[in-house]
Amino acid sequence: MKNKTIGFIGGGRITKIFLQAFKNSNLTFGEIIVIDPDNDVLEKLKNSFTNISVENVSIESAATCNIIFLAVHPPVIKDVLLKIKPIIRKDSMIVSLAPKITIEKMQNLLDGFPSIARVNPCATGIIGQGINPVAFADTMSEEHKNSLILLLSILGKTPVVNENKIEAYAMISAMGPTYFWFQLQHLKELALSYGFEENEAKETISEMIKGTVNTLFYSDMLPEEVMDLIPVKPIGEYEETIKTFYKEKLDAIYQKIKS
Repeated sequence: MKNKTIGFIGGGRITKIFLQAFKNSNLTFGEIIVIDPDNDVLEKLKNSFTNISVENVSIESAATCNIIFLAVHPPVIKDVLLKIKPIIRKDSMIVSLAPKITIEKMQNLLDGFPSIARVNPCATGIIGQGINPVAFADTMSEEHKNSLILLLSILGKTPVVNENKIEAYAMISAMGPTYFWFQLQHLKELALSYGFEENEAKETISEMIKGTVNTLFYSDMLPEEVMDLIPVKPIGEYEETIKTFYKEKLDAIYQKIKS
């Protein structure tokens, strides 16, 4: 990757996740360009990642990179693609990090540009433990596919999926941590109040979660059998309410990003 140039159009959270993963892995590139209309965002990124170019750069400079990441919201993608259309290099690849806008729509806007992929990154990629599904245009070369998979491996696992699953992954793997982070943090705080040491609480909860998942999914027991292993369920009376929250909230968001 040393000779590859990377352009991020958009400097928000997901760009920071990529940059931190690159930094953690000591991965170097020919140049990393980040553009964003908010100078404060760029300044913060530059303070954290001294190897990026944010000054005296433009959308044109990002668009001439080997790999162009579209790190913007779906409503902005059309305008971005039309701006960069005249200057994209034929040997470059475009990687959209946004939901909703399909590869077909992007190719139509770019007169059939062949090398387009969609990735749904996960925040846990910041420590190299994300699930980052990728879907490729049928016209993308194997060389480009393999190059992108290698790059994404820095962020964790990279399943190659049908494009129609990208939004489903967004609901389960990308947004998934938000369903649990606040609960795990609160559980840790309770553990400390019960007399645990900090590291003791972290290790106990981490191992408990691993065991919980493995018992439910990989023990060859029925879900009902697993859930009957513990007779006391302190928040059992709220299970149906919690499941209702999941279905109502997640279904609504899924329909919104899928339509």
